[in-house]
Amino acid sequence: MRKGFRSGVIILLTLLLTACGQNAAEETDMTGSTETIQAAVIETAPTDESMESVEGLAVTDREESEPSAEEKIIMKAEFDFETRAVMLNSGYEMPINGLGTYSLHGDECIGSVKCALSNGVRLIDTASAYGNEEEVGQAVREAIEEGIIRREDVFVTTKIYPGDEMKHPAQAIQACIDRLDIGYVDLMLLHHPDPNDVEAYKAMEQFVKEGKIRSIGLSNWYVEELTEFLPQVETVPALIQNEIHPYYQENEVIPYIQDLGIVVQGWYPLGGRGHTAELLGDPVIIEIAKGHGVSSAQVILRWNLQKGVVVILGSSNPDHIKENTEVYHFSLTEDEMARINTLDRGEKHDWY
Repeated sequence: MRKGFRSGVIILLTLLLTACGQNAAEETDMTGSTETIQAAVIETAPTDESMESVEGLAVTDREESEPSAEEKIIMKAEFDFETRAVMLNSGYEMPINGLGTYSLHGDECIGSVKCALSNGVRLIDTASAYGNEEEVGQAVREAIEEGIIRREDVFVTTKIYPGDEMKHPAQAIQACIDRLDIGYVDLMLLHHPDPNDVEAYKAMEQFVKEGKIRSIGLSNWYVEELTEFLPQVETVPALIQNEIHPYYQENEVIPYIQDLGIVVQGWYPLGGRGHTAELLGDPVIIEIAKGHGVSSAQVILRWNLQKGVVVILGSSNPDHIKENTEVYHFSLTEDEMARINTLDRGEKHDWY
């Protein structure tokens, strides 16, 4: 009787494993198919005796089904157009449009940042190399004191630069924190690749552990640089910031970064110094803007957002700062997105 029961179980297992194998051949996710086999084996073992006959197989399959580091599921970040934010892989929310402060200094910088915060902008981008971290920090503190924002409402990004700063990253990072003087930094980036960038990044990781920085990332890193850099660090960057605009679209780089679970941010969204007028005057952009009753700048910003690209752009003009926030009351059609995509020239407007 026992021998007959054992034979019956073996036959049943053979049939089930064959069927699961056929199903697995049709699936692209081998981990999922292994889990299906495990479930079938366990469900056909009603007694201790029959469990003994499949125990080794179940353990073997369980070991094979454990995902390696490379097989772990990566979630692509999605923009929430209602909250106007995106969840970074670090677990912190970041606004999806903001003010860049490159070339802003002194009272002009303070005024621009406070104007942006007063108009609902909650993302402020600066850098050690801009030489205005102190002004940005002062503007944020004044806005907090005046009741415009709370510290937790504003997201401040800064960067350390190649050369001496990356040779001595701990000192450079602390200097950024001290100049801003806003308690903690929401996001810190390495400004460009550098021979010491891995060690500089590891220094930023340590500051995250100490609670002085919340998220870290990179600026001006592309596929080749990322392929070399990422295996050398522990923390996947929360964000990568590159030049992106309709004349330089990075249509291969953007999805590569996003597929790693990293948010993409674009600087020079309106083309950058000496090129803004041409881009805003592009006939395709103008025609689409007229159709929606918005400006060319708003169309370009919306195009970026719909591609999943966070936008930061600098301005000291209060009207332009306000206009640049008004990009959520309309959306571009698939045809309009495609028309703008045809404008790509691969035309980079800065050296990095």
